[in-house]
Amino acid sequence: MSQIKIRKAKISELATLLAFEQSIIEYERPFEELMQKEPFNYYDLKELIISDDSEVLVAEINSLLIGSGYAKLKTSRPYLKDELHAFLGFMYVDPKHRGKGVNQMIMKKLTEWSKNKGMKSVCLTVFEENGSAIKAYNKVGFRKQLVEMRLNLEN
Repeated sequence: MSQIKIRKAKISELATLLAFEQSIIEYERPFEELMQKEPFNYYDLKELIISDDSEVLVAEINSLLIGSGYAKLKTSRPYLKDELHAFLGFMYVDPKHRGKGVNQMIMKKLTEWSKNKGMKSVCLTVFEENGSAIKAYNKVGFRKQLVEMRLNLEN
């Protein structure tokens, strides 16, 4: 693990980061039956990289990018006592490097960034069927808070 470096993403790495995003989308496609078939993006990665209200991190080994994640300041629900919270997303680790603690290293740095921004909580979303991700998030202390439910009205 000592050869893995976690650092801020660069705009010049956008092509690789967009490829990571498409890998996430393809992995999650089976979990979301209403996902559109046409190409799309989950994130505005360029904006996330340049914004002061977000932090995009990458994991690298020998200058090769192997993982990513972001934290973004978001407005909390009106009934919560803290106006803002940090939201994590874009959590990706190259399949050849999974199981090495890369995700944990990224999440640790993102939670440190969130604390430094004055946040008292960090949230994320994950598909219920994504057991490996839920296990990884539980391992670093995340717990289910709300369960979102949906009734599909079309076949």
